[in-house]
Amino acid sequence: MILSLEKINQAAKNLEGVALHTPLQYNLQLSEEFGCNVYLKREDLQVVRSYKLRGAYNKMFSLSEKEKQNGVVCASAGNHAQGVAYSCRKLNIQGTIFMPTTTPSQKITQVKLFGKEHVEVVLVGDTFDDAYKAAIKFCDEKDAAFVHPFDDEKVMEGQGTVAKEILDDADFKIDYLLVPIGGGGLASGVVSYFSQLSPNTKVIGVEPEGAPSMKTSIQNGYNTELAEIDKFVDGAAVKKVGDKTFEVCKDKLSEIVLVPEGKVCTTILNLYNQQAIVVEPAGALTVASLHFLKQKLKGKNVVCVVSGSNNDIMRTEEIRERSLLYEGLKHFFVIRFPQRAGALKEFVSNVLGQNDDIVHFEYMKKNNRENGPALVGLEIKNPTDLDILKIKLKKFGFQYEYLNKNDNLLQFLV
Repeated sequence: MILSLEKINQAAKNLEGVALHTPLQYNLQLSEEFGCNVYLKREDLQVVRSYKLRGAYNKMFSLSEKEKQNGVVCASAGNHAQGVAYSCRKLNIQGTIFMPTTTPSQKITQVKLFGKEHVEVVLVGDTFDDAYKAAIKFCDEKDAAFVHPFDDEKVMEGQGTVAKEILDDADFKIDYLLVPIGGGGLASGVVSYFSQLSPNTKVIGVEPEGAPSMKTSIQNGYNTELAEIDKFVDGAAVKKVGDKTFEVCKDKLSEIVLVPEGKVCTTILNLYNQQAIVVEPAGALTVASLHFLKQKLKGKNVVCVVSGSNNDIMRTEEIRERSLLYEGLKHFFVIRFPQRAGALKEFVSNVLGQNDDIVHFEYMKKNNRENGPALVGLEIKNPTDLDILKIKLKKFGFQYEYLNKNDNLLQFLV
């Protein structure tokens, strides 16, 4: 299966005056860091701050008048919902939008802002899949049109206009195109267009390590639903990709790269601190993947689709902590202090390095605190300092348990 150029070009016409033609920008800092020419397709600058508007509007624009009068329904972790809400207002259609209860509050607020009186938001379940099931049931009851976030040809064609703009703007040969994958709507639209007009470009899909739905499905040879996923990269965390998107991606993508959530967090912070670019976790996927593709990309022209910037500022501390843990700069211990006077002072003076900081300290017993075990969180400046720290703990007689490798315990601390 492949989407036609004619229909993607028609989608581009449908979107005129609605979706922005977002810039394709050369990024000097990333180019120098990774030894290649890196260009960012800035869908984070789109009207609703993500590419999702393209597919949602194209689908709703194509509905019959009767379907428009009956209203539309969608399920979304946030960005698709904003695209549908904006389109409802633009096309004067009533919409009911189902979102997981875990959706960042910033995205919920934006949906209501873009749709105003044209939309109703319903929060249900913990994942996109929960919201999806509730939305389908509602559709059946109300005879409303469902605007799928990815597994719909009109939606896929709308997302494919991202590829059209990239090729229209690029005055250079594109060796690699990196595209994020959640349900696969963007990837299927983009790879369909490139495979026909720029077949020598290698299109690489990028998924979060905790939700490798497309990679697992391609490896298994059939569309596979994952039992569990890490929901952190909420814009790209689905248990099962679309049947239609799978049929396109399994044959056309060059490969799929998985990026750890911690690396995504580091990339979010670096883009903001170093370049004043605000991205959400899904929007950071392709840039984060450069680290894992560095050798392959050397000297090449590389385009990264930056898919969205709808990040909730309330998640900043979690993002920072996940980044520190991934980079080996934050560590948790249960430390049993020796039963002697001044043991705590000795720990601070003799065990901790000059640049080590205590960021968490809690005695684990209400009585006998001076001699009891304590939960200690430390930030260090260099990952190699951890070995030195462990050597000093043993040298000065401090018994300890290192918690970073214990996922069951660590999840209660992060």
